[in-house]
Amino acid sequence: MDTQTYTPENSDERLVWLTITGTYFFWFLGAMYLVAPVIGWILVLRMLGRLLFYAEGCRISLPIISWIFAMLLMLLALVIGHLVEHLGIAQLIKSSIGWAKGWALLAVFPLIGGLQIRPQLIYRACCVVGKHTLILFPLFVLAWLLHLPTTLYVSPLSIVGGPGPEFFAVSLYEIDPGSGMPRWRLFTPWAPALGMVGNFYFLFALQETNKRYRVYGLAGSILMVLISQSRLAILCCLALVCYFNFIRYAKSPWLYLLVSPVFLLAGIFGESVLSSIEASIHSVKAARADSTRVREALGQIALERWANEAIVWGHGIVERGPHMVEYMPIGSHHTWYGLLFVKGIVGAFALAVALFVSVLSLLPSLMQSRLSAVGMAVLMILLLYTFGENLEILAYLFWPGLIVLGIAHNQARQASSLRHKSLLQEPSLQTSQQSSEATQPSAD
Repeated sequence: MDTQTYTPENSDERLVWLTITGTYFFWFLGAMYLVAPVIGWILVLRMLGRLLFYAEGCRISLPIISWIFAMLLMLLALVIGHLVEHLGIAQLIKSSIGWAKGWALLAVFPLIGGLQIRPQLIYRACCVVGKHTLILFPLFVLAWLLHLPTTLYVSPLSIVGGPGPEFFAVSLYEIDPGSGMPRWRLFTPWAPALGMVGNFYFLFALQETNKRYRVYGLAGSILMVLISQSRLAILCCLALVCYFNFIRYAKSPWLYLLVSPVFLLAGIFGESVLSSIEASIHSVKAARADSTRVREALGQIALERWANEAIVWGHGIVERGPHMVEYMPIGSHHTWYGLLFVKGIVGAFALAVALFVSVLSLLPSLMQSRLSAVGMAVLMILLLYTFGENLEILAYLFWPGLIVLGIAHNQARQASSLRHKSLLQEPSLQTSQQSSEATQPSAD
């Protein structure tokens, strides 16, 4: 059993630790949406200050550079989209601030991974949030049983500006209009977002070495996934379990001996298996038919308007949909549709390239490094949720995962450079040995 406390050892770690463990405090203040961007940009400015004034080194790997260029390309698409659509300077300034609080964070926090921040500290902090969730959840259930107001209040901080009042609301519970049953979103703007955060916390709890904190983290994260009642969250959680089991047993010959009969049976009964899978997918969609209908309609509208109106640079801003989609923003609930509508093919290409470069950089060390495996799992969660959420609007929630991704990239770069140096040194060592042997006097 690990007895390490993992207390912060420097000011950067202290800031990250207090921000994560203070999640429910910031939620009670209605400041969750504001805290992450402020912390992220403060740490980046501190990094630049140390680089300029103290000549400290800065660890930046190629994948992190690709994320920086991708998000700058997003900003370029935003500016050109506003100019083409004649949206005005005031709207451009507002949208640029939104970019700094949204898409920019996908480059800011991996860059912060170059600071002296240990991933174990982030794992422990997320387990502490899981503990707080277990302690507070009975109060949220009691609020539902007593029929207290679903939302206590909306923080005055909402005057700063944001996507909507739900990002600043202190909500005790909500009622699903389809089933009439309660759902909880806790410190997130809507219930499926809680499922996404729960998956990141589940991933980090699996890495925790202290048994007590590991139990807190696993129990709290699984609770978040279940009370969100999100189908994608449950699927993602199961995918993480399968992924880490594969990583664990990939080198074992027993895995392939067990998998071979499975593939053989799949070939024989493949058609019936596919039919069962299709029936399961249909039943899952039917369980929340209204939600599925709205998601599909939002995606269709986004694709049609993108293809017919703004293919390259997009429309520049988010627009509300018609009554048939309950006036939800066009392209919401789907990162790729949203990107195509707002930032065109340029924005979608930028995100796709950044994800691709990240995956390629972690693949060589996937089986040798636990941190690389965790970084790949972060990418897997992000990729899965591009089909169910807008990453931009929820970046202020999953930013700890982005820091871990940055740390993983930097570690993979260091390991690659060490391997390269060792390969260069081997021939020189062999040459020096041969020359020393040649200069030794003969025994004759």
